Amino acid sequence: MSGRIHETQTAAGDALTALMLETFRLNGRLLAAGDRLVAPLGLTSARWQVLGAIAMAGRAEPVAHIARDMGLTRQSVQRVVDAMAAENLVAFADNPHHRRAKLVALTERGRAAYDAAILQHVGWSNALAETLAPDEIARATAVMRALRGKLETAAETD
Repeated sequence: MSGRIHETQTAAGDALTALMLETFRLNGRLLAAGDRLVAPLGLTSARWQVLGAIAMAGRAEPVAHIARDMGLTRQSVQRVVDAMAAENLVAFADNPHHRRAKLVALTERGRAAYDAAILQHVGWSNALAETLAPDEIARATAVMRALRGKLETAAETD
């Protein structure tokens, strides 16, 4: 940033504010680029994210678990899941641990869509990373992970 947003802000606080603002901008660009990347597959970034969360979980999970893992609200994930269920990308199954919270699983069509999206992603991410050093990317990831951890810990104590 060009200067402190408040006279009491430390240099570290100022640097973190700059990182936060850049993260917001990056998130918007990533979502827009992701939408363009997976549009030919009939997906959006939101659908791709939810398919990925289910695929990476390795098992059917309730919407609330998927939302928590993604850092999103249950309601927003529920809307995406309901739309994908109508298109046979995911299916609901009974949850032995909760009568009302159905489990969400990928269908064959959903798995195929996710796999196709990953193939698109590999070329795209390789091209984006081409001029960046892997250790710089790893360091940025570590900083973001540490910040997320602090925010999650703070949320748990609220």
